[in-house]
Amino acid sequence: MSTAPYNNPGLTFNGNIPEGMVGWQSPSNIALVKYWGKKEVQIPCNPSISFTLKASYTETVVEYCQASGKKRVTFYLDGKLNEDFGKKIDTYFKSIESVFPFVKQLDFTIRSKNTFPHSAGIASSASGMSALALCLCSIEKEHFGFEDNEEAFFRKASYLARLGSGSAARSLFGGLVSWGKIDGDNNSSDLWGIQRLKEVHPDFLSFHDDIIIVDASQKKVSSRVGHGLMKSNPYAAERFKQAQSNVAKLMAAMKTGDIETFINITESEALTLHAMMMTSNPYYLLLKPNTLQIIERVREYRQTTGIPVSFTLDAGPNIHLLYPDKVQADVKDLMDSELKQFAFNEMIINDRVGEGPVRVSI
Repeated sequence: MSTAPYNNPGLTFNGNIPEGMVGWQSPSNIALVKYWGKKEVQIPCNPSISFTLKASYTETVVEYCQASGKKRVTFYLDGKLNEDFGKKIDTYFKSIESVFPFVKQLDFTIRSKNTFPHSAGIASSASGMSALALCLCSIEKEHFGFEDNEEAFFRKASYLARLGSGSAARSLFGGLVSWGKIDGDNNSSDLWGIQRLKEVHPDFLSFHDDIIIVDASQKKVSSRVGHGLMKSNPYAAERFKQAQSNVAKLMAAMKTGDIETFINITESEALTLHAMMMTSNPYYLLLKPNTLQIIERVREYRQTTGIPVSFTLDAGPNIHLLYPDKVQADVKDLMDSELKQFAFNEMIINDRVGEGPVRVSI
C-alpha cells in the first residue's frame, strides 16, 4: 500500500516510550453521487460527493503504551471485545508504518462505539476509520509536533482514513465534501476529501437526513466485495462516465439552490448503485420489499404535494430521506402516517448535515 505523500521513516520515539489516551468522534456520511469501484491503493474509479452527517457518528478512544512484543491491538466495539476487528486494525497499522513508524513501538487498546447499527448500509467504516485516523494524527501531533496547521492536520487524517476505507476520506470535513478527481477541477483529489462549503447554497447545509432502518442486520455482501465485482461489471465504464457527469451537474445545482435537479440526480444515483450490484457476476440484491414500499410512497407523496423530499440509499436496504429544514413538519407527518410501518421496530434515526469531527474530552 503506497503512502508516499507522507512517508517519514525516521518518525520514531527515542528513549522513553510515552503512554496516553486520545479520542475523537467522527461522523458517517451519505454519498449523493456514489463511489463504487476502486483501483489499487484505495483510489476511486469515479469521483463522489457527500453530505457529512451529525447524529450518526463513531466515538473512538485509543489508549497507547510501550509495545510488549505480544498482541499489538486490542479492539472493543460497543464494549465487547472484537478480535476480528482487532486483526483488521493491526493489518491497517502495518500498512501505514511508512507514515507512522512509531506505531511499531506501541501497543493499542481501542474502544469504539457507534450511534447507529453497524454494517447495515450506513457508512460505519467511514466514521470508524476517520475517527481512528484522527487519533493517530493527534498522537503524532502531541509527541512530534507535526501538522500544527488545522487544514494540513485534517487533510492528512483524510488521506490516512482513505487507506482504511475509501469513503472515510469524506468524513473528515463538515457540510458537503467531494473525493476523487473531477474533470476540469484542479482542486479535486483522489488522495483526500475536499470540503465544498463555498460552492453550495445555504439551504442545502441545513438539510435533514432521516434514516429509516428497514433492516438492522449485517449486510450479506460487504462493500469491499462489491467494489471488487465492478472490475468485471459490463456496465462499469459507462457508470464511471455517468458519475463524472453527475458530480458536475449536482455541484452546479447545489450552488444555485436547484432542488429539482438535486432530487433527480440523487435518486438516480441511489438506484444506479444498486443496479450495479444486480448486474455484477455474481449478482446480489440488498434492497428489501419494505425499501421499495418506502420509495414508491415518497415519490407519490412528492408528486401529489410538491414537497421536496427525496430518497437515497447507501450499500444496504435502509432509506435516507433528504429534505430542507422548512418542510420538516410535513415530512414528520409523512413518516408517522405512512413510512414508519416499514421500519424495523419503527426505528428511524433523525439526522441532518453536520459540521464534522469533534475531539473527545478525556
